[in-house]
Amino acid sequence: MSRNPAATLPNSPRAGLLTALLACTALLAVGFLAPASARAQDDLAQLQADFSRQLSLAGPADGAYVYDLTTKQALFSERATAMRPPASVEKLYTATSALALMGPSARLDTTVYGAGHMAPAGVWEGSLYLRGGGDPTFGSSAFIDSHYGGAGASVSTLVSQLVHTDRIRRVTGSIEGDESYFDSLRGEPSSDYAPDPFLEGTLSALAFNRGEEGSYAGDPHSPAAYAAHELLNALRGAGVSVHGGSGAATTPAGAVQLAQAPSPTLAQLIGLMLPPSDNFFAEMLVKGLGARYGGVPGRAQAGTTAAGAAVVSKTIAKLLGIHPHVVDGSGLSEEDKTSPYQVADLLVELAPTPIGAALRDSMAVAGRTGTLELRMRNSAAAGRCQGKTGTLTGVSNLVGYCQAQDGHTLAFAIFTDGIPVETAHTFQDNMAITVADY
Repeated sequence: MSRNPAATLPNSPRAGLLTALLACTALLAVGFLAPASARAQDDLAQLQADFSRQLSLAGPADGAYVYDLTTKQALFSERATAMRPPASVEKLYTATSALALMGPSARLDTTVYGAGHMAPAGVWEGSLYLRGGGDPTFGSSAFIDSHYGGAGASVSTLVSQLVHTDRIRRVTGSIEGDESYFDSLRGEPSSDYAPDPFLEGTLSALAFNRGEEGSYAGDPHSPAAYAAHELLNALRGAGVSVHGGSGAATTPAGAVQLAQAPSPTLAQLIGLMLPPSDNFFAEMLVKGLGARYGGVPGRAQAGTTAAGAAVVSKTIAKLLGIHPHVVDGSGLSEEDKTSPYQVADLLVELAPTPIGAALRDSMAVAGRTGTLELRMRNSAAAGRCQGKTGTLTGVSNLVGYCQAQDGHTLAFAIFTDGIPVETAHTFQDNMAITVADY
């Protein structure tokens, strides 16, 4: 395995999962793993037997790992190091990297710049440029209310600043949308970067209402042009006269900032992304990581999926000492590869850190929220297990934390591939309930 047993996260009390895994395996083999009491020993044997039975029924393309964070002891491992597609479990790597590099309070800004100057009577002599910063929530107030519960950056915030702060009453030029912070590819690797319905949006650094392109007398294939068109309409609706039209163009050097709409905090964005497993948010975030931290030193940084995936790979390796194969932010590509052990390593190592707390707080809750809302209801897991699901054709995974019946906190990772998704859910739910019952 790639993990250095001596590597630990700062402030982590644990000496590494590999050491625990090898020690646990050796002790189990000779019968020396003795929990504190006979009852605890019986509970462990029952957990191991149930997991083995469920995995046997699920077939050979599966694996699982369970770790007790309270006793710092590996409880179960079977085919835990086999590398498989994580599907949307990949979003944990994206979220972890973003939190580690940017911090939970970071925001993504959508900004209006002016090329020209302010003349008397509130006349802006020149054009306005709406520059995107990769905020996945940017859009209309109505869209933000209906999709994100009101948490998002709205075009009306920009208009309010332009009208009430800058006191602009007329623009002699045009309104241009600038998406140059990212590349112009609209999809991700699984769609060969073409528009992808599974994204439920169109990728752009300036994606208005998840990249709507609309139908108007402009570029019909440019989210940036559409966003500029919407800003133009909003300005006119607020009584601002705009002489020119709208389109897409790069903000010229020397333009001055006139208005800015910050996104929700990164912690809030992850809270919007993880429970419903939002692919659009994940792919926007990974391009943003590429734009901020990718590229070649001395050259312009790259807001591309490939650059962002490289940033995630590097960050996860540095932070945790593990090496999943990362090609996107969402897990839509089957070229992404990781193992139950690697995901469990992330969950265990990060659990005592602020990043771990942010991840756990943002996971779906069994029987309550997100992709787990309808699963494990009226069971021991309901309300006591938080998890991240991952689903592709022939791929179904569940990872997360459970507050066990004995009060311990357990981390688990279950990969069940090659069987129908509903069948896989049954096996996963049974195992998660077993963890909660422990």
